[in-house]
Amino acid sequence: MAYVYYNPNPSNKRQSIGDCVIRAISKIFNYTWDRTYAELCVEGFQLKDWGNSNEVWDSYLRKHGFKRNVIPNTCPMCYTVSDFCHDNPNGVFLLATGSHVIAVVDGNYYDSWDSGQEVPIYYYK
Repeated sequence: MAYVYYNPNPSNKRQSIGDCVIRAISKIFNYTWDRTYAELCVEGFQLKDWGNSNEVWDSYLRKHGFKRNVIPNTCPMCYTVSDFCHDNPNGVFLLATGSHVIAVVDGNYYDSWDSGQEVPIYYYK
């Protein structure tokens, strides 16, 4: 259960461009950043919304067999990304915090910065 640096952005840009959804989805599907960006844009075009919007990437993930689950509200401000990884050492997940998205694969979280102390609200499996 560890943080693993992951930034597939071909220009090596980081969080300043708001591409966390693209980075996370590229990791869980093992796609390039360019492919992921293009596929989310197509999904957004079909839904008449921006490819980075929650509705678009939710639809995209559901079409690929992912199901959305809510994090139990037992301790809403103390359950972190790191805690989720510890509790889920196997599997592929996409965590959402409300303002950020993180890929989790077999208990490790992949991001361009250490987001382990962020508080997830829901996840896709």
